[in-house]
Formats: sequence, structure tokens, C-alpha cells
Amino acid sequence: MTTPFPFTAVVGQDDLRLALLLNAVSPAVGGVLVRGEKGTAKSTAVRALSALLPEVSVVAGCRFSCDPAAPDPGCPDGPHEAGTGASRPSRMVELPVGASEDRLVGALDIERALAEGVKAFEPGLLADAHRGILYVDEVNLLHDHLVDLLLDAAAMGASYVEREGVSVRHASKFLLVGTMNPEEGELRPQLLDRFGLTVEVAASREPDQRVEVVRRRLAYDDDPAGFASRWADEEAAVRQRIVAARELLPSVRLGDGALRQIAATCAAFEVDGMRADIVMARTAVALAAWAGRTDVLAEDVRQAALLALPHRRRRNPFDAPGLDEEKLDETLEEFGGPDDDDPDPDPGPDGPGGGGGQPEPDDAPQGDGDTAARPETGEDGQPHASGGGEQSPVRASEPFRAKVLSVPGIGEGAAGRRSRARTEHGRTTGARRPRGALTKLHLAATVQAAAPHQRARGRSGPGLVVRRDDLRQVTREGREGNLVLFVVDASGSMAARQRMSAVKGAVLSLLLDAYQRRDKVGLVTFRGSAAEVALPPTSSVDAAAARLETLPTGGRTPLAAGLLRAHEVLRVERLRDPARRALVVLVTDGRATGGPEPVALAGRAARLFAADGVASVVVDCESGPVRLGLAGQLAGELGGTAVTLDELRADSIAGLVKDVQRRAA
Repeated sequence: MTTPFPFTAVVGQDDLRLALLLNAVSPAVGGVLVRGEKGTAKSTAVRALSALLPEVSVVAGCRFSCDPAAPDPGCPDGPHEAGTGASRPSRMVELPVGASEDRLVGALDIERALAEGVKAFEPGLLADAHRGILYVDEVNLLHDHLVDLLLDAAAMGASYVEREGVSVRHASKFLLVGTMNPEEGELRPQLLDRFGLTVEVAASREPDQRVEVVRRRLAYDDDPAGFASRWADEEAAVRQRIVAARELLPSVRLGDGALRQIAATCAAFEVDGMRADIVMARTAVALAAWAGRTDVLAEDVRQAALLALPHRRRRNPFDAPGLDEEKLDETLEEFGGPDDDDPDPDPGPDGPGGGGGQPEPDDAPQGDGDTAARPETGEDGQPHASGGGEQSPVRASEPFRAKVLSVPGIGEGAAGRRSRARTEHGRTTGARRPRGALTKLHLAATVQAAAPHQRARGRSGPGLVVRRDDLRQVTREGREGNLVLFVVDASGSMAARQRMSAVKGAVLSLLLDAYQRRDKVGLVTFRGSAAEVALPPTSSVDAAAARLETLPTGGRTPLAAGLLRAHEVLRVERLRDPARRALVVLVTDGRATGGPEPVALAGRAARLFAADGVASVVVDCESGPVRLGLAGQLAGELGGTAVTLDELRADSIAGLVKDVQRRAA
């Protein structure tokens, strides 16, 4: 067995270690989500926590870890008689992001259930994690159907496995711990709210601390057992402190003053629902117990807010996580100390605390640029460059709810919410012979296949004689996520501030829609004399929004270069993920300048997309009283459709999806 890296040997990361220890003291806190860049000891610290947890008492031989003092009356291995059980170390079960549904919840042998009438059940990871830790590395990459199962188990404290009327239920209460790199995409709000606490981690910028990290890691890799033995005393001390804090926890008093501070803080930061108040209260109590106190102080409330609220105050994926600590301190001061009759306690040091305030960005600077031969006028009435001069970035206008754009036909890509696809989850459309293990039984089709052979098989009783060849797998149709590749014209013809602000607002709206529909996104921009991949295809729509916000404009319009670069991005992405279909969103006024025959070159580049059958939409940004209609012509070359910025709004383009499908067919 591999010796884990000692928890107490982790350098720095005070917030991370504190959040994990608080959950060890009080599992009711609800787990922890660890967000941060790669290589910051996220997984190392989580895996090291299990060695510090006290042993658990289980019923001997029970595969579902029933508590001998209060066994689950519905346990599939039961019934159990209450009594003395066996002790074992606490488990930490890892859920791979690519796990199947059966691996998570368990598998039921449908063939034996139908033919023999027995429930032959193989427990899954939710059973293994009962009364322990369920750890999901890269939790933001977890498939939606697995997220749904986790949400159900976390809400009900039990897991249900059902196959056409045959069901098994078992208890499943676990501490959910997840780690993620925000660059890979954000987490669904429903699952995000299930994590009690969240912490942001980053590598230290202090040379001495970085040296110590390297020194300890090298020492551990050379001799894991010897390194762990040198930290045995510190590990034992923390383990004893956890036990002492657990024993003290029921005696901690949460006064009315502390409750008022908690409620006022949640109200001040406008968090949704009441779960934040409850988690803050439990966290403050755990902090007091960890400190060896029986009273909750203002410093506990403050620390609890920094750990429990940052991920709950976000309204969309483009909001920066964190709390305004100045506002937090003002709220705590306004509502006094923990109890009215207590002296005003020390508000507590800044110390280890998650989140951290994020200042509101200043207005984008208003660059002047060079005056072109045909200046365009923005909101401020001043001319802006449309040709050679580079303009500084402008802020995006307010995003809006965008109309759904989908890829025609039926795909087989990763689960999502955009285009039609054959999936494991969705509405039933038919049946087929299973390929490999049976996962979703089509009962009617199975009975229909077995019925003609009952006399030949010697059926004599009421049971149906079913053989492997009779089994039929359900075929379902659901939704898939696509690659939405934005190709944005950032040339001088787009540089009018009012127009570019509206363009960015429209793209931001489509990015928000892509986040909600679980798409991958990419961003290609073209201006001057070339095109560039501003963001390779990724699941992180907030990264795309950040690149969009800093996008400068100016110069000529190398439209053909932008299309060719986008075509290359799609070619490479098809090799990496051939099942994921693409939707190209070209944002331009249709003009092409620079080089010989720029319009003809752009037309030939556009026809490459049509030849490959790539679905596309051209967002026509042309404005002014005289319009050339170049974007519409370009859409025809692409085999797609053209819409204006105003038509992108959900209440403005009822027929857009049908138009996209008709032209791409």
C-alpha cells in the first residue's frame, strides 16, 4: 500500500487545510470544493486527510458499512441486529470523471432478476463512500448524469438503483470533497451549492516557501515511509485534536448575537436560499470547537463567511469568486458582537480565510486611435478609427438571454443541452441488442423477443424463460454539448465604440448560453494582417469572456485568414474529439481588406466549411443607413444563415434555429 504524503507536511495552504480539518471535526459542514491552478497540492492534501480521520465501527460483513449501533433497516445485506461491530479506518473513495453510472451507483443483474427473481446487486462507489469521503478530482469535468446522481444521493442520504421496476436502495452519506482547475470550466450551480465550503489555492510566490515545498517533495519521493515517520508525532497531535474537537462540538453555544451576524452577512451578500446561513452556523461552531472554545465569537463568524460564501454569491460564471472583506467587516461591526451582553470580542485576524475581495474593474480606458479616411462615430460623438490605428479595449454591453442555436441532425457527442443526440439518458426512441454489458433494459422489447420461444424452452411455470439473446437495450435521444467556435472580426471597420461594445455584449450572451448548455468554446480573432487563436477550445467560458474583454480593435480586415485559422482549429479538434460537433459563430460586418482579391479569398475559405458540413451562423454587425449586405453573402458561402445583433435576442428570432437547420442540411 502506498504511503500517503503527511497532511501536516503540506507547506502553506492554510485555508485549504483549515477547511478540510473543519469537515473532519463536523461532517455536517457539507464538504469542501478546492479551486486552484494545477500543481498546488490540492489532491495531495485531500488524500492525506483520510489518514487523520478516526476509525469507524461497522457491521461485520456488511458491504454498505452499516453502523452497528443503528443499522440501516433497508440495507440490502440486512437485516442486521444491533450490537458490537468491527472497526476499520475511514475510507476515501475516488470517483473518476469518466466513471460509468453503474460504477457509481452499482449494478443490478437484470438477466438474473427476470429469469430467477433474485436481486443480484454489486455495490458501487456511493456504497463504498458511505460514512467516509467521496473525492472527485477535476469535479467540474464530471458528466451531467453523474452530477445528477451525486445531487440525489447528497440530498436524500441514500442511493437508488432501478431497472424497469426492480430496485435496490442503500444508505449513502458521505463527505463530498472536490478539486478543480477553473481554467477547465466552471461547476454547475446545483452541485456548487452542495459543497459547504470553498477555498482558492495558488502557488506561493515566496522563494523560501517554494524551496521548502521542493525539499519536502523530493524527500518524500526518495523514501515515503521514512518521510512519513518523521511527521508521525505531528500527525498524531492533529488526530488527537480532531477527536477532542468532535467531543467538544455538542457543547459549543451558538448565541443569538452570532446568529444575527450570520443572517445579516448572508443577506448583505444576497446569497440565494437558506443553505448558506446553515453552513455558516455549522462552520462557526466547528471553528470554535477546533479552537477549544465553547462559545462562538465574531472571529469564527468572519472566518466562516470567508469559507462558506464566496461560491454562493456568484450570479453567473463571469463573476469573480470571493468576498469584499471590507463590506464583511462593516456588516459584522454593525450587528455587534456574538451576544448583546458579551464584551465586544476581537474581530479576529485576517488569517487563513477563503475568498478574498475582488475589486470592481474600472471603466475601460477610452483610446483615441488614428483617424481613418472614413471615420465612424460612437456614443460619445467622437470619430473612431476604422482602418490602421489600434483601439484600446472597450467594455461589453449588458448580456442578454440569447436564442438557442443548434447543430442540425443527430449526433453522438458528450452529454449537454444544445443539439439532438443519441445518449444514455433522455426519451426512449426504440430498442436494440446490447453491445457489451446491458445497462438500460427495454422490458417490452425483451418480453417480445423471448415470448415466441417459451414452449421450445420448456416453460412450465409462471416465470418467463429469458436468455441472453432476448435482452434488448433501450435507445434514447437527448442533448449533446457542442464546440461553439467564435470567429470575431476585430478590425478597424468594427472599431466604433458603440458597435464593438454591442458586439462584445452579444458574444458574452452567447458564451453564457454555452456555459448553461455545457459546450466547449473557442475564440479566433482577426485584425491587421493576420488571425490568431485567442483561446483554444476549452470548457472554461469565463476564460473566453476574459479574453474577449481585453480584445483590442484596429487595422485591416483579413477575413480569409480568420476563416482559415478557424478551419484549422476545427480540423485539430476533430482529431482530439471526433464525436463532438461544431457550431461556428462568425461575428463580422462582412468586409474584407488587405492583400490581392480579399473578397474572393474569403469566399473560397468560407466554402471549406460548407464542404465539411459545419453548421454556421454569421452575426451581421454592419450598421448605418447604407448597408452592403456582405455578411448575408458570406453566410451563403458558408452554407449557414445571417442574423443581426438585435435578432440574437431570445424574443426576436423565433425562426432562427429552423433557418440554420434548413440551410445546413
